[in-house]
Amino acid sequence: MVASVWPPDTVKDVAESIGISQLDDSVAKVLALDIEYRIHEVIQEATKFMRHARRTILTVSDISHALRVLNVEPLYGYHAFRPVRFGESLLEQGQPPLYYLEDDDIEFDKVIHAPLPKVPRDISYSVHWLAIEGVQPAIPQNPSISDTPASDKKGFQVINNNSWTLSGPATGVEVKHLVKHVISKELRLYFERINAAILDENNERLRLAALASLRLDSGLHQLLPYFVSLVAEKITHNLKHLFTLNMMMQITWALFDNPNLFIEPYLHQIIPSILTCLVAKKLGDNAASQDHYALRDLSASLLGLICQRFGDVYHTLKPRITRTLLKAFLDNKKPFTTHYGAIIGLATMGKEVVRVLIIPNIKIYEILIKDDINSTELTFKKMEAMKCLEALFNSLRFMSKDEAPDQIPEAHETLFDMSETHEMSCKISTNNKNDFLSPQTHDILIEMIGELMTNKIIKEKDEKIVKALLEIHHLGQIFH
Repeated sequence: MVASVWPPDTVKDVAESIGISQLDDSVAKVLALDIEYRIHEVIQEATKFMRHARRTILTVSDISHALRVLNVEPLYGYHAFRPVRFGESLLEQGQPPLYYLEDDDIEFDKVIHAPLPKVPRDISYSVHWLAIEGVQPAIPQNPSISDTPASDKKGFQVINNNSWTLSGPATGVEVKHLVKHVISKELRLYFERINAAILDENNERLRLAALASLRLDSGLHQLLPYFVSLVAEKITHNLKHLFTLNMMMQITWALFDNPNLFIEPYLHQIIPSILTCLVAKKLGDNAASQDHYALRDLSASLLGLICQRFGDVYHTLKPRITRTLLKAFLDNKKPFTTHYGAIIGLATMGKEVVRVLIIPNIKIYEILIKDDINSTELTFKKMEAMKCLEALFNSLRFMSKDEAPDQIPEAHETLFDMSETHEMSCKISTNNKNDFLSPQTHDILIEMIGELMTNKIIKEKDEKIVKALLEIHHLGQIFH
């Protein structure tokens, strides 16, 4: 029988440890040969894993994989990253030393008094954004620049999470990585066709079809930043071309009407463009044309839509827009066209804005437009001043338009009587054209909104406006 590399005495020692005291030498030699064969088999399989991993050093993980392949339970507690330490002990004089694995000594006192570990959390699922509008957000779940391989950072030194700086001679030069937004060829062609169709002045049917596509198409989220940039660029360079400005506002309105687009991140780019079309000094190339007022009306309506939809989400949005428009309205150095846009813009902010910001300033604003309106010559400035007066009147009408029908009396009745509350009879009679307001009511309106606006209300015979103004006056007296 061929001698085994594995000593039979080791087989006898293992047999004695499990209670087999009398083991024949021939049996021990056969078992030793079988053990040697099994060891060679495991090493051969482990070598295959080592070569497959393109390594020249056999690791513990290779042995574990080989045992699994041979359907043998792997050894637990041995890892490649943990060095194996062996201890040596002499049992008897003349006997070979005994080698064993050194384990760390653990004191039971420390184990007993150690605090209990934290209870692990239950397995759960969570979601996060891989990318928003093509840009990867900086959250822990997404890879950051620090995870970039060192070979890609050669010659750079990391200074923060989003930028690198050169580590060579040109130190201090910051290099930022730009995110390239790639869109498909079909989307690029769609954008070009929509742009050409909307700016075509001779084909209204094609323009309406393009706007309808922007309003209803569900696959335009990748093109949204391009349309926002297009609107801003066209408005900046085409202030003298009313058609282009109108089409840009139509595009903006269509994008807001599309329920499939997430347009909130672009509000800071859209609002300046709308304000430009609303309060710009001059829109269009013809100073005598009145067409720019329709553009300003459209821009004001769009601005009101934005504040109504996003005002509750962004609490500073409406106050900032209101502050900008009020500043333009109260600046007497601005032209009447700017004042007109500011007035209609403030009116779209809501009734409270009209009540608090517009009504208290109507009488003061009358000083600025009174001379031009009373002028006998029909000049452009007089027409613009009359437009501003009309805008102020419409803002008052907007404030009072939601009165309940049962609160509006018949033509022969008194509309508003406050004699019991503040000892003043404020009557409105529609039987006589020259006696629409009682003298007391007339004096109150003159005091509140000035002569021009009072005459305008008398001319239009708007009872709702009178009632709303008298209510405001009465509330003011109560609080004062």
